[in-house]
Amino acid sequence: MCTPSRAAFLTGRYPIRSGMVSNTQNRVIITLGAPAGLPRNETTFAALLKKQGYSTAIIGKWHQGLNCQSRHDHCHHPNHYGFDYFYGMPFTLTSPCWPDPSRDTELAIESKIWFCVQLVAIAALTLILAKLCHLISLPWFFILSMILFILLLGYFWFSSYTSLLYWDCLLLRQHDITEQPMKAERAGSIMVKEAVSFMERHREGPFLLVFSFLHVHEPLPTTPEFIGTSQHGLYGDNVQEMDSMVGKILDAIDFFGLKNHTLVYFTSDHGGHLEARVGHSQHGGWNGIYKGGKGMAGWEGGIRVPGLIRWPGRLPAGKVIEEPTSLMDMLPTLAAVSGGMVPQDRVIDGRNLMPLLQGEVQRSAHEFLFHYCGAFLHAVRWHPKDSEAVWKVHYVTPVFQPPGAQACYETIFCQCSGNLVTYHDPPLLFDITRDPSESTPLTRDTEPLFDVVIQTVANAVKEHKKSIVPVQQQLSELNYDNLWLKPCCGVFPFCLCDTEQNT
Repeated sequence: MCTPSRAAFLTGRYPIRSGMVSNTQNRVIITLGAPAGLPRNETTFAALLKKQGYSTAIIGKWHQGLNCQSRHDHCHHPNHYGFDYFYGMPFTLTSPCWPDPSRDTELAIESKIWFCVQLVAIAALTLILAKLCHLISLPWFFILSMILFILLLGYFWFSSYTSLLYWDCLLLRQHDITEQPMKAERAGSIMVKEAVSFMERHREGPFLLVFSFLHVHEPLPTTPEFIGTSQHGLYGDNVQEMDSMVGKILDAIDFFGLKNHTLVYFTSDHGGHLEARVGHSQHGGWNGIYKGGKGMAGWEGGIRVPGLIRWPGRLPAGKVIEEPTSLMDMLPTLAAVSGGMVPQDRVIDGRNLMPLLQGEVQRSAHEFLFHYCGAFLHAVRWHPKDSEAVWKVHYVTPVFQPPGAQACYETIFCQCSGNLVTYHDPPLLFDITRDPSESTPLTRDTEPLFDVVIQTVANAVKEHKKSIVPVQQQLSELNYDNLWLKPCCGVFPFCLCDTEQNT
């Protein structure tokens, strides 16, 4: 899922350690009105590189929280986590974000209503002062009626905006709202321009750019230029537009003469969302031979994602590595290549990828990887040092619905606990190298090492749990909607704006 996976990516730690997990059904930050967010005492790879003299930026989706006590405090803004510059969505894409045929009309209407409100407010204030100075003889009822008119107009205007479009689908440039609501299909092209501009400004010195695409996420906002260009519907069109944007960013790196000196890493925060469908049209991607998808904890389809790396000056092209690695590996890897040091005051679960990428070692530094669903451990991967096998042990699996389905179509997202999961005793066991689709569980009768594997993994789980220090669960205890934390680019509730109209 987006929020915990990105927290792990940024910090190099399982999200259970930072509290970016939940024991409820809400496993991501659900609204910009929620005070939940990545704790400020967590160290990101951006903070490490900033200490090494790097200019840092994140462009695109954030989804690690924004406000704590007021709509302007921005306590979870990327600037507090080592990023010098931010342009993008502080939240995430949701279905209301696109399409929105009435957006331009509402922006035009609001500007006129706000102008009228200002005129009435000035008139009311003038009349109050004149009344108090005995310059006019006017009933207080008339003045109070003007004030009541303003309050009622504001209330009815606010009440008309029940859609999340107006409160969550917005863009920030640093701390300033540039679009509320955002024009989603336009956002990607602006993000690319921002990325190229950032690289151009900092081409002479070391920089870190995290470009977090809004693409291949529902509702798949796509420009007319790419709609209908693929053989796979809107999802395919969206992928093709993203591919074009990747090309523009790589072209810029090459144009600035940075190709041989720049490490590029392309990946995803989770597998395809199988339940994201409109009728019979698949909008959430496809996970090939791998079982399951987004939000399904241990099943391979939800956690096996692309990992593409380019660094012509340091790494050979065309190499394929079949070893288990993790998004958490980015923090220690970037620390190593920048000359920095990983934090010594906490557990770092990621491992430096450079020895593996450069061929100095042939095996992943991860012997065990633990796969959580929210706050619940569902599966463990074991890659013994003296074996080619990659064992996967499932303690809990989601119940797919309706019966016979291969996803959780009735609940949209699979659950982590309760009646909609199956607890396995003994656990399910697969050898991913022989059965990557996880189609046939191994048993004592079919696998001589069954008991050895189950016991070894159980011992690893016991040691792993000893290292978990209880912290506040951000996505359980703080993941609620608070109207007064929702960002507003004007005077609440007149919050619509667009400063990118000519872009």
